[in-house]
Amino acid sequence: MEKICSLCDINPGEKALVKHIGTHGAMRRRLQDIGLIPDTEVECVGRSPGKNPAAYLIRGAVIAIRNEDCKDVLVLPIEV
Repeated sequence: MEKICSLCDINPGEKALVKHIGTHGAMRRRLQDIGLIPDTEVECVGRSPGKNPAAYLIRGAVIAIRNEDCKDVLVLPIEV
């Protein structure tokens, strides 16, 4: 059974596949520009001490994204 969750819910060291981007407008475009499109693999590589923002490995680049900007990005965690 698939367990869809928000991108901001995955922890450092975990990987997931992007399934849906629920944001609209300029933020949606920014997320797509950095490579967050359906079926892209994303890995959380770290979080700041306050747990916001988090750093994600997306298509070979590490990008820091605030929780409020990625809460509507739905992902399917990859079991290792």
